[in-house]
Amino acid sequence: MMGSFYPDSTLLPHNDGNFILRYISGFFEDADILCGNLEGVLADTGGTPKRLRYPDSAYYFKMPVHYAGRLRDAGYDFVSLANNHIFDFGAYGKNMTKKALDNAGVLYAGLTEAPFCVKTKNGLRYGFIAFAPNSGTLDLKNIPHCAGYVKMLATCCDIVIVSFHGGGEGSEYRNVKRDSEIYMGENRGNVYEFTHQMVDAGADIVFGHGPHLTRAVELYKDRLIMYSLGNFCTYGQVNKSGIAGIAPIIKVYTDNSGAFLSGNIIPVKQIRKGIPVYDHTNAVIKEMRQLTWEDFPETPLSINDDGLITAGK
Repeated sequence: MMGSFYPDSTLLPHNDGNFILRYISGFFEDADILCGNLEGVLADTGGTPKRLRYPDSAYYFKMPVHYAGRLRDAGYDFVSLANNHIFDFGAYGKNMTKKALDNAGVLYAGLTEAPFCVKTKNGLRYGFIAFAPNSGTLDLKNIPHCAGYVKMLATCCDIVIVSFHGGGEGSEYRNVKRDSEIYMGENRGNVYEFTHQMVDAGADIVFGHGPHLTRAVELYKDRLIMYSLGNFCTYGQVNKSGIAGIAPIIKVYTDNSGAFLSGNIIPVKQIRKGIPVYDHTNAVIKEMRQLTWEDFPETPLSINDDGLITAGK
């Protein structure tokens, strides 16, 4: 979320956001496939802000249309639109976002009318699909329906990448619950059951987000599950204090069938109003290692001081 000009332009980064990904984009350069979650819409004008159950705690994210070029220039292949902000400005905002991404050449997934996308690169066929518990997206609470999509992608793709936006928000949801997570009266899904069943259905890599902080990682059937990757680039209104202001760039290495080989956590923090930079304190590495020990003591993963993720205690 690269800034918002709702309700006014004071929530946008200066210099038109040209620098917003500058300090960390070098870590993207060797990626075969680069994925992220786009939280908010790309629209210059129009659209009516959605009505929310708790309007006093409402956030609306509207980025300028040309910010789609920021994603393209950083090298993003896929972005998820399955989250609770893609309808911040109704169908108009959603449709403008799709058009902006189409024009920028960035593929997207997670909407009922655009559930998945496929890209061939370096001789491998990658399928990307995204889920969330929100209206207009592929509902992660309907696990059999989600699994059907993943099974279908697994029949035609070498590697299937699943993105999901689920789980409660804030420090009380730091740990994975292994049960349905209810936040502000809304069922945000049982992300433990969901992720395992997606792997059972054919998912090779699972990226989670939604709690606005970083969670544990787990190896299940030789497939890496990341339960939440925190606040990575959330310029403006989003809380970035303490553990809410750190996040990883995670590099996942697999064989050509999607089986996990190794991973690497690159530690990031946000400075000023939300500019992601390399974090020399390695705070998110320490956080993810601690949470992985706490939540999944049975998982055969090790995370060393430099962020290397390997299978084997």
